[in-house]
Amino acid sequence: MASHPSRRLPLRVADQGVTRHPSSVAGPDRVAHPLAALESQGLLMLSHTLFACVQQSEIVRLAMGHVSALGPYHAEAGYLATADGLSRVPGREAGAPAVDEALVKPPVDDALMKGFGEADGPVSLPERPWTWAFGLRGVGGLLGCLLISSRSEPDEQGRFLLASLVGLTSAALSLTVTRASQSAYSGELSRLRTERDTALRQLDAVRSESRLQQTVHETLARVAARGGGEDAITQALYELTGLSALVEDRFGNLRSWAGPGRPDPYPVRSSTDQEEMLRQAGREAGPVKIKGRLIALARPRGDLLGVLALEDPEATADEHTVFTLDHAQWSLAQELLRLRELTEVEARLHRQLMDDLLEGAEETSARARAEACGHDLRRTHYVVVVHWPGNATNSSFTRAVEQATAGSATPPLITRRGDRVILLTESRPDDDAVYTALAHELGTPDGAIGVSTRCDSPDGIPRAYEEALRALEVRQNSRQHSGTTFFDDLGLYRILGPGNDLRELEDFVREWLGRLIDYDTQHDTELVETLSRYFDCGGNYDDAAAALTVHRSTLRYRLQRIREISDRDLADVDTRLNLQVATRVWKIILGGRR
Repeated sequence: MASHPSRRLPLRVADQGVTRHPSSVAGPDRVAHPLAALESQGLLMLSHTLFACVQQSEIVRLAMGHVSALGPYHAEAGYLATADGLSRVPGREAGAPAVDEALVKPPVDDALMKGFGEADGPVSLPERPWTWAFGLRGVGGLLGCLLISSRSEPDEQGRFLLASLVGLTSAALSLTVTRASQSAYSGELSRLRTERDTALRQLDAVRSESRLQQTVHETLARVAARGGGEDAITQALYELTGLSALVEDRFGNLRSWAGPGRPDPYPVRSSTDQEEMLRQAGREAGPVKIKGRLIALARPRGDLLGVLALEDPEATADEHTVFTLDHAQWSLAQELLRLRELTEVEARLHRQLMDDLLEGAEETSARARAEACGHDLRRTHYVVVVHWPGNATNSSFTRAVEQATAGSATPPLITRRGDRVILLTESRPDDDAVYTALAHELGTPDGAIGVSTRCDSPDGIPRAYEEALRALEVRQNSRQHSGTTFFDDLGLYRILGPGNDLRELEDFVREWLGRLIDYDTQHDTELVETLSRYFDCGGNYDDAAAALTVHRSTLRYRLQRIREISDRDLADVDTRLNLQVATRVWKIILGGRR
């Protein structure tokens, strides 16, 4: 969160008659840290000097000499009020070389200032983008005027410092007037002293706030310079605020924690609660208090990458805490953005390597490229193919697969082909562990995974890929189409793979199912599908009828028609075996073509 000292130190511009104007965008000539000028030039010391002066002209000259110390400003001229109007005060800025003022043509036409009235305002000067007349006012009214210019309009802090200088100068001028009749104006003097004390307290507060902000900037700058990651940022935030700091990913998973009170195990919010929390935090530009936490979103370029939070159950966070969290959030956002870009580059290299391996890359080159990616192809590998309908174009699908298979010591190589994600992993998946994790992560069980047999060298990866595809197809065409299928467990289906001669398989199917296929085509029936489901259910009438969503009597009628049309005896063992294999080839290899 950006610092706004004026919220705690309200400008007394209205008291000095200075008209407020919106701050313009900081230009190249603007001082980076005006408060540093305040600290170095010492408005506090200037105030003592001003109040010690007894000559009004000397007060105006001192004020003019300190204008440039407050920022990119220039004192064009100073005036004192007389019976005939405003009279210019001879003088020059502090530190300027001595010049005979009679030989220099002043940029300001003093005649223009004769009509200066009660309201401050802009003054048009050649080659001066911004010039403002600040009235010096006291008990007796207008005491004088300072004409100040700059190459751009002052920002909020600049207006505060100028107003403070104008206020101190006005007070000093008023003091010289009141000294002549001190007893009559003692009450006014007391008021001016009070205002001075208030201004000094405000300056002290600004100075203290500046020191705190400088500490935050320097601490986080050191973290960045040392290449610190999330842990270094949370530790710095904890040390700066005294509150436990943490980083979560956008899904609510803990990434880093610094400070006491870390929950074990760390609670995981539901996806609904997490999205609601992110919506609440996203409504504000800075940190937001939500359920005992002060939360800031790390979203560089508008893309949410993580959540930075402070544990604050006692609501002790103040403006300094908010400022610190906001700046730490910026540091975290840059760190997460860097990690994301690095991850994307690595993922692209991994995908390119994986695609080449699936196509049959040269072994020596493949091993060298894999080693550069931190992957050893000399070890045993398995190819895993994952398909989850409805997630074909969803990038979160790939991330979910990566997270579900991240348990091994070496992360898998991963790529996408169409609507499927393909992995090359050293570890054989544990039964349905990956499937269960993905179903939970994606919120639906409607997905399938195919796993190849063991692959011992890079040149065997294309074969393993075909095995994983075959296992996936068998799973998706089986009665239970969701889950994980291992090629090792396919049994008879292993001989029905793509390595067989397709023409021979088609002839076999025509021999045993040709009459039924032709009948289905001509009459728009499903006798072949009925026979396939009947065999899938082990010849159980009730299960087959349920799988086909037909009545038991309808199934009996269809089976009778199958016997009549095919002229096959379903009670014969060899006939049943050939018919069952034929239906499997028709469904899995030929895709149910008629």
